Amino acid sequence: MKKPFLIWQDIYAIGGSELTDSYDCSIYLLGGPQSVVIDAGAGASFNELVTNIREVGFDPAKVVAVIATHAHIDHVGGLSQFQNKFGARIVAHELDANGIESGRGVGAEMYGITYDPCQVDIIIKGSEENLSLAGYQLKIVHIPGHTPGGIAVYVDVGKRVLFGQDIHGPYFRRFGADPEQAAVSLQKLVDLKADILCEGHYGIYQPADKVENYIKMYLNALHNGALEDDFQGLY
Repeated sequence: MKKPFLIWQDIYAIGGSELTDSYDCSIYLLGGPQSVVIDAGAGASFNELVTNIREVGFDPAKVVAVIATHAHIDHVGGLSQFQNKFGARIVAHELDANGIESGRGVGAEMYGITYDPCQVDIIIKGSEENLSLAGYQLKIVHIPGHTPGGIAVYVDVGKRVLFGQDIHGPYFRRFGADPEQAAVSLQKLVDLKADILCEGHYGIYQPADKVENYIKMYLNALHNGALEDDFQGLY
């Protein structure tokens, strides 16, 4: 497995298919005396995430919140462990909160994983909201399409860093996706003009022109109706 690595200032990649477990999404840390984690992986790699947080110089017990970008098992499987062990507050959009709290529709059965539901402590309701957590001023943007309650997060810390979740999709209607909504959402992300994109599975993109090109590649595919058929895998 690869090591956790610095993205920009105190923002790190701490988990993912090449960092922790093959089932994990990309997991990010906004570090400091208190910290915020973006997504939590599928669950089996929790101890590795804790180790990686320590390795980059921060105290996992000071993780005050975990933001779930959407309610798929590879993003939410570890939420309950952060909540139960460290008292971290869970943040999610109201349209995906029920899945996190009940386990319905998170797709755990497709991975052969037992999901441990947990309470969502901070529920996002609007199309855009501001959250002040661990000294960071976080902007939350509702981006339905991949799931009804998908959210992206961005923070301005010298550069605009965007945690864009699963921009690549997939956008299968049979799994509850909405390609038309997704196209509107991806255009929102283009309009943010981020300098750095931290994608949900496929790495880090920078500078701004590479961010725009990456998002537009999938936006154009949506407009062409391509992403319903040619994506390998579910999440």
